[in-house]
Amino acid sequence: MTETPADSDLPRLAETFDEVEDALLSRWPETRLEPSLDRILAFCELLGDPQTAYRAIHLTGTNGKTSTSRMIDTLLRALDLRTGRFTSPHVQRMNERISVDGEPLDDEAFVRAFNDVAPYIGLVDADQPHPLSFFETMVGMAYAAFADAPVDVAVVEVGMGGSWDATNVVDGDVAVLLPIAVDHARYLGDSLAAIAREKVGVIKAGAIAVVAEQSPDVAAIIGERAVEVGATLVVEGVDFGVASRLPAVGGQVVSLQGLRARYDDVFIPLYGAHQAQNAAVALAAVEAFVGDMPLDEELVRAAFAEVDSPGRLEVVRRSPTIVLDAAHNPHGAEAAAAALEDSFQFEPLIGVIGVMGDKDAENLLAAFEPHMAHVVITQNSTDRAMPAADLARTAVEVFGEDRVTIAPRLADAIDQAAALAEAGEAVSSMGSGAVLVTGSVVTVGEARSLLTRPARATGGPLS
Repeated sequence: MTETPADSDLPRLAETFDEVEDALLSRWPETRLEPSLDRILAFCELLGDPQTAYRAIHLTGTNGKTSTSRMIDTLLRALDLRTGRFTSPHVQRMNERISVDGEPLDDEAFVRAFNDVAPYIGLVDADQPHPLSFFETMVGMAYAAFADAPVDVAVVEVGMGGSWDATNVVDGDVAVLLPIAVDHARYLGDSLAAIAREKVGVIKAGAIAVVAEQSPDVAAIIGERAVEVGATLVVEGVDFGVASRLPAVGGQVVSLQGLRARYDDVFIPLYGAHQAQNAAVALAAVEAFVGDMPLDEELVRAAFAEVDSPGRLEVVRRSPTIVLDAAHNPHGAEAAAAALEDSFQFEPLIGVIGVMGDKDAENLLAAFEPHMAHVVITQNSTDRAMPAADLARTAVEVFGEDRVTIAPRLADAIDQAAALAEAGEAVSSMGSGAVLVTGSVVTVGEARSLLTRPARATGGPLS
């Protein structure tokens, strides 16, 4: 029987956003993992198993989860369904991770969500070998907030992996598997097969699994899991996909072949073939969720026209143009680079790159090298950032010494890159100079705080 901890062991109820942030960041960080669902299951049980109060769409994959989640959320709301959305990491503020009806919880609601679960945190801590982590606590807050709203459907993005991810206490009616590549190798394994076996854990008995294009080895592992649990597979390129796409001012126009119908002349205000692919996956996921009837074509067009995804090839300044993209692994860098070539004419393109210490920096830099005239190497403010001097040594190997500058302070790096872009543009007849800030969600979040309306960047992201 669980013993009730002393009052001094219970988390104090918070009064402000800052107090909630401090309380959450004082817990086990997202980078400290112990593969078990015991703590989150115990937590949710004490909360009354809120994750069972609504249907769910559960997403995993290496890249594209947040953009696809936002697309799914927008489509569901267009169908007059009330939605909850859990995504990670956040770009600027922690409350971005929990949204209801498409909007992040405001500060008051975020404090209330924490206070609703706070009395149970100490009970779980006292009864488990390890305390609840930052991420587990956030998941409990989100699931409880969704039940309290109440929502009709939760759109849930895994934090990392699948089987042992804290979000996996929810049973999704639809499991979405975006392209799987090697990332977080320290935690998930250094082979595609090992990573895929972890991620397929989101496919539950009787669910529909919406599967983006995968390598043959990964596709085989997904198929094995579907057979094991009796799930139905729908696969990009067979059951749904992008029929056509054309770059357009402010985004792209696509035709999407869904599970039930084809949807033509759909404008998506996001750049790149990867976002068109995300849109096809999102559409298929919603069609799978709602049943056998096709969606109204005008509704689909209207919903996609409203989609945004901060920090994903987001233009935040002009003269020179400054673009933010949260690519943090080689797969993401390749997609971002291809989208820049596809949708813009930047000459020269100057990179501002800061990555986390556990990332494949060499191959990320190699993916950008053909597209960038020069890189300014920097670092974000977290203790997990790769020191600029270390990253610069790798950058010199990839770009050559004359194409690399070091500016450890992000603000200085952006200023230097903007000056290089303007100087290069003055002597170029090929296009307009621009700056791409990339390499990490944290780097992009801090840049966004510097370049857009004031917003506080906070700790916690993994990427």
